[in-house]
Amino acid sequence: MNIHPPRHIVWSTDKVDLRDPFQRRWLLRQTLVYGLAEDVGKLDLDEIKQEYETLNLPEHIHSLWQRYFEYLKK
Repeated sequence: MNIHPPRHIVWSTDKVDLRDPFQRRWLLRQTLVYGLAEDVGKLDLDEIKQEYETLNLPEHIHSLWQRYFEYLKK
C-alpha cells in the first residue's frame, strides 16, 4: 500500500510503500522525529512500542517513549 506522506515528515520522495518493512520503519521514525502531534496521534501505538527501540531515535524522543511505556505498565 503506497501512501503520500506530508512534506514536513518526508521530503525526499512522494510515496512510501507500507508493505516494505524498511520503508514502514523509516516512515515511523520520520513521523516520530519530524511529525506534528496530529501526525503522531495517527500512528499505531502497538507498532511504536514494538519498534521504537530499533529506530535510532534522538535521545530525547527515545526517552519520552520509554517513560511513556513504563508509565502504561503501572
